Amino acid sequence: MKATLQQILKQNKLCVIDGSMSTALEQMGADLNDRLWTAKVLATQPELVQKVHLLYFRAGADCGITCSYQATIPGLMAAGYTEKEAEGLIVRSVTLFLEAREEWWEKEGRAAGRAYPLCLAGIGPYGAYLADGSEYRGHYGVSDTVLRDFHARRAELLWKAGADVLLFETNPSLAETKIEAEIAEKLGAAYWISYSCKDGLHINEGNLIRDCARAFRTGYPHLEAIGANCSKPEYMASLVTELKKETDLPIVVYPNSGETYDPVTKSWHGSGEGGSFRDYALSYFRAGASAVGGCCTTVAEHVEQVVEARRLFLENR
Repeated sequence: MKATLQQILKQNKLCVIDGSMSTALEQMGADLNDRLWTAKVLATQPELVQKVHLLYFRAGADCGITCSYQATIPGLMAAGYTEKEAEGLIVRSVTLFLEAREEWWEKEGRAAGRAYPLCLAGIGPYGAYLADGSEYRGHYGVSDTVLRDFHARRAELLWKAGADVLLFETNPSLAETKIEAEIAEKLGAAYWISYSCKDGLHINEGNLIRDCARAFRTGYPHLEAIGANCSKPEYMASLVTELKKETDLPIVVYPNSGETYDPVTKSWHGSGEGGSFRDYALSYFRAGASAVGGCCTTVAEHVEQVVEARRLFLENR
């Protein structure tokens, strides 16, 4: 059974995305201070990944992101895995999601009248593989060929494993997303593109986000949504407004909860600028977002607040 964003929007009007895989895993006791980050848990504690997915379904998420953001073939091989083992772990990220989805659906979701959850295969940018915070800077200094080779096989593995959507997320670079889109189009895969942003107007390499949306207006038939993630929550309403100027696609946003990332310790520090996550989510829906969730440092309670924001928005629009 394949899920689609349009099915979810038809049933629920608006879509709730899940929260952070990393923060939820840490709350369960996983140590993520490693170049592989969450990908380490795929190999060592896969049962925790399934528990995270179930946690978010129960919190009200209509879709979830696989534990594959940092799972790359070169990264896993550098950590000592063979190429075959690395590919198997990437596939495992989808399998774990699908198994958790079926368990929740049969035991709880169907009877509760919930939407059948969408499996989003999380694909981090090249900067995530570098494990030095480059997904928040961009400007990697590598060729298009390097980027194409880096992304192609992983995208193919995730799609063939049964993901509903390839989610190219936390992208600081327009050029990189054009390459990712080219790969997805060749696969015939449904995909979303999401940018990391330095303010309410610009992605992290400096392009206006509305110009990024304009770049994908035609010629990308399998692109199903565009948006922003893992950026400060106070930026998101503006980013939605900017995206709506240049696209008719559904807009997805899932910010972190306001902290700043330290690439050395692989941890987040500080706090955001006021406002509850519910109020932020409500502002995103009011700005025109179709799907809202949370990224790093968000947990099930944040997803519950997005569910509440959706309820309030639909009751009062």
